[in-house]
Order: sequence, then structure tokens, then C-alpha cells
Amino acid sequence: MTQAWLELTRADGRAVAAPSEAQLAAALAEVYGGQAAGPDGGPASAVLRFGYDDGLMYELEVAGGGAVRFAEWSDRDREIALADPRTMKALPQAAALQLWRLMVRRQVAQIRGQPWLDE
Repeated sequence: MTQAWLELTRADGRAVAAPSEAQLAAALAEVYGGQAAGPDGGPASAVLRFGYDDGLMYELEVAGGGAVRFAEWSDRDREIALADPRTMKALPQAAALQLWRLMVRRQVAQIRGQPWLDE
């Protein structure tokens, strides 16, 4: 049987397996509050990843200022991108949390249906 997993990588690089709603909200507060910087000194970001032990992985990264990137992969090792990454700019913190909630509930089709920018 395929096991699903969920992991949050906070702005400071710490990984949190199966994060709670409070942990998701706190991670976004750090990113949006400018309390952390990225490794290159730029805006910090946090990434929520959802996937299956033997296959697909999805990641939703939120950076300072509300830049959002959604990517789909063939596996956890990111061997094959299943689609071009989708992006948004200046997404409010509450909307970013809503996207993460969709990831927690494994509602990938609803995430794909969001108003992503045309690249």
C-alpha cells in the first residue's frame, strides 16, 4: 500500500513532518513578517511538500512578499517534472495558508485550478 507523507520546510531550513495547522500558520508568519532571510540574503521562503512513498510529489513554496510556486514531480527525488512550475505574486498570507490547507487535504486538482500566472 502506498503511504502518503506531508513535510514542511521552514524558512530556517528545519523540516517538520506532518505539520499541524498552527505550525503551518507560524511558518507563514515568519515568511510574511520578514523575521527570516533566505540563504542568499533574499526573501525567506517555506515549502510544504506532499507525496507518496512510491511516486508523485507536490511542493508549494511561499516566499516573502507573497511569491508562490507550485511544482509537480514524478518522485521525491525530483527526477522528472510533471508540469512547468506555476507561480503567483503578492498572494496575501491568508490565501497562502488556504493553498497549504488544500495540500494537507491532498486536493491537488483544486490547487491546479487556482489563478496561476501565465509564464
